[in-house]
Amino acid sequence: MSKQTAVLLFGGASSEHEISCLSASCWAEHLDSSHYDVYYVGITKQGQWLLFRGQPSAIKDGSWQQGDVTPCVLSPDSTHHGLILLEKTPVVLHVDVVLPILHGKNGEDGTVQGLLELSGIPYVGCGVLASAVCMDKAVANTLLDAAGIARCEWDWAWGIDVLNNFDILCSRLEKKLGWPIFVKPANAGSSVGISKANNPQELKKAIEIAYAEDKKIVFERFVEGQEVECAVIGNHCPTATLPGEILASQDFYTYDDKYISGTSRTQIPANLSQEQLEQVQQQAVKAYKALGCEGLTRADFFVEKGTGAILVNELNTLPGFTAISMYPQLMAHYGTPLPELLEQLIQLALERAGKQNG
Repeated sequence: MSKQTAVLLFGGASSEHEISCLSASCWAEHLDSSHYDVYYVGITKQGQWLLFRGQPSAIKDGSWQQGDVTPCVLSPDSTHHGLILLEKTPVVLHVDVVLPILHGKNGEDGTVQGLLELSGIPYVGCGVLASAVCMDKAVANTLLDAAGIARCEWDWAWGIDVLNNFDILCSRLEKKLGWPIFVKPANAGSSVGISKANNPQELKKAIEIAYAEDKKIVFERFVEGQEVECAVIGNHCPTATLPGEILASQDFYTYDDKYISGTSRTQIPANLSQEQLEQVQQQAVKAYKALGCEGLTRADFFVEKGTGAILVNELNTLPGFTAISMYPQLMAHYGTPLPELLEQLIQLALERAGKQNG
C-alpha cells in the first residue's frame, strides 16, 4: 500500500484550544508513519491557519507557533483537494484525509466539517449535521426525547429572554426540575460554563456564566448517581464498549477536574451489574444512530442512585485523546490499542467517502 497524505488539524479558536493540542500530539505520536505522510496544521486562537514543520512535543506544550510555520488555508475548491500554502507563489499540497482533532466551538460543531465537505477531502469523525446537533444540547435533547431515549427532565431558553424575565423562568424551572438545577450553555464543550444552582440567587449567577459562553441556555434536573461513558465507533453498523465510570474529585465533573487538576479517576468497567453495563452499551448505540453519528463518539450517561435508571447525558463527537481521556482508555481496555484505533478511524473516514484502501 502506498503512503497517503494526512493533515492533522489542531488548536482552534475555542476555549478548548489547549486540550486540542494535547489530543493532537497524542495522534501525532501514534500514527503509523509507514502508512502516512503527515502535515501538521495548527489554528491559532485568533483563527489563523499555519502549517507547522516540527516535532509533536511542540504541539503538546504550545510552542509550535514559535517554530517553522507557513500561513495556509484548506481550499474549499474540490479540484485542489488539499492545502494552499500562502507563500510568494501559492503552492497546493494534495491531501488524502484530514484528522480534525478540534474540540468545542469552531471544531466539532459542524463548521470545519462543512469546509471539509466542500473540499471533497475525507475526514475523521461525524458529519456536518451530527456534529452540529451534538454540540447544541437543546437540539440533541429534543431528538433524543423523540427517539425515546431516557434522560433527566430538562428545559431551555434564550439567554436574553432569561435575563429579562428571570422571575418567570425561575418559577417555571422550580416547578419542573426542582433544586438543585444544572445550568449549561447549549453550545460549549467539555463542561465549560456549567454550574450547579441550589437557589434562585445561584441560578441567576449560573445563567450569567452560561450566557457568557452561548446565547442559548439549557437547564437540567440534578441526577444523583454514577457518571459512566461508552466509546462508540463505526459508520452504518456502530459498536460500543461497555461503559467506564468517572470518579470525579469535585461536586461534578468539571473542566478543571478533567484536564487541569488531574485528580479525577476512571474505572473500567463501571461499577454496575452486567445487566446494567449491557443496557448502557445498548443505549449508547441507539443514541449514536438517533443523532446520525459516524466515525466515533463518546456517549455519556448517568445511572441514577436508588432507581437504577439509565439516563443519557450527552454525546461528544470528538472526545479527548489525552493521557487521561476515557475514549482511548475504553478502546484499549477492550482490545484496540491506540495505534490500531487511529488506523480504524481513518479507514472509517475513507469508507464513508468511498475511498477505503483495499
